[in-house]
Amino acid sequence: MKYDVIIIGAGPGGIFAAYEFINKAPDMKVAVFEAGHKLNQRKCPIDGKKIKTCINCKSCSIMNGFGGAGAFSDGKYNITNDFGGTLYEYIGRDKATELMNYVDKINMSHGGEGTKMFSTAGSEFKKICMQNKLKLLDASVRHLGTDINYVVLENLYDEMKDKITFYFDTPIEKLEQLENGSYLVSYEGGSAEAPCCIVSVGRSGSKWMESVCREMNIPTKSNRVDIGVRVELPAVIFSHLTDQLYESKIVYRTEKFEDNVRTFCMNPNGIVVNENTNGIVTVNGHSFEDSDRKTENTNFALLVAKHFSEPFKDSNGYGESIARLSNMLGGGVIVQRFGDLERGRRSTANRIEEGLVRPTLNATPGDLSLVLPKRILDGIIEMIHALDKIAPGTANDDTLLYGVEVKFYNMEVALDEHLETNHKNLYVIGDGSGVTHSLSHASASGVYVADRIIGLE
Repeated sequence: MKYDVIIIGAGPGGIFAAYEFINKAPDMKVAVFEAGHKLNQRKCPIDGKKIKTCINCKSCSIMNGFGGAGAFSDGKYNITNDFGGTLYEYIGRDKATELMNYVDKINMSHGGEGTKMFSTAGSEFKKICMQNKLKLLDASVRHLGTDINYVVLENLYDEMKDKITFYFDTPIEKLEQLENGSYLVSYEGGSAEAPCCIVSVGRSGSKWMESVCREMNIPTKSNRVDIGVRVELPAVIFSHLTDQLYESKIVYRTEKFEDNVRTFCMNPNGIVVNENTNGIVTVNGHSFEDSDRKTENTNFALLVAKHFSEPFKDSNGYGESIARLSNMLGGGVIVQRFGDLERGRRSTANRIEEGLVRPTLNATPGDLSLVLPKRILDGIIEMIHALDKIAPGTANDDTLLYGVEVKFYNMEVALDEHLETNHKNLYVIGDGSGVTHSLSHASASGVYVADRIIGLE
């Protein structure tokens, strides 16, 4: 089959690129290839009753499928250049912000209307954080919630499905450039060709992206890996922050090692969930707009970023080895009371049952000190005590820590200011590029490249 544009991956970047084509270049013939399922067929089998832990599905419905890993996320669109990626380094700060706001308008017109926009600008908490050696990052945050985010994706798909050819459950086995300059994608049972190709495979496609770069001689450089835990505690402890800011990105520089520890993906009244990346079970968090689905707990990640250079460069491999150790010891995700961690003892089912925090994920009680490197664990403990100063109760004995949480970043692909590789008309966008690390940045990168191909940039 021949197309004008082939998009590999139906995550945020691929979706918003496709949306641009149907609205601004409706005559273009576009195909989207996605390794996972359609949105309405994405369902994790874990029900908490018959199936309580990850069964390693062939295609993880949490990570893959229409909407990408963000489909069942908390639906937070952070409109900022302070975090979420370095897209602004390629297209400029003003353009990046403009496109993130444009994405927000599209979300609002497809079911997101009525959701709240939060802002940390001018917040009294900024001063309180600074007084306690913490830094609150600036951002405007649109919170859709996992449920409304799903509705928005449904509406976007309904608008596109008859105007674009979607191939679901179709992982691309090979991407190559032909002698005529076009790109050929091969998959089980067929192939397709187009003069332009947009790769938007997300973090779950990191291994595949690395192999493509190697085969096509596309330069890359090592990126970082974020390793840590997901904290779960009573929602009231953080309510003074979450009621006003919803998502508070707080950074702490440890006294012991001068490492940066940060909060990430805060889910007020949310749940803790499993995630499967390349066969490794890690932990994440979701929350909902629907009041009937809210819980009495808030969860968020505490992550320490690790960069590697010479002689070791495989940051993702390092993170994977730690996650595999957790899977080996706990059969999946491990949970531990903060008090048990500080006392140097493993948590037991009885200790957690007797605690004040009712866990929202069925994880294996254990000892995170047997999994996480001392330097990372020391930083997390320091950060919890620092947060306790602005949210008293964070360092309570019964606060739950789930491990491990790992954020894998693709090796950063060498791209020009148009997000184009050293092969003409081959673009790499979204988190799969190593450039973006968020829904808003990934979506904006898709809009930018589509406009570039159409001739609007």
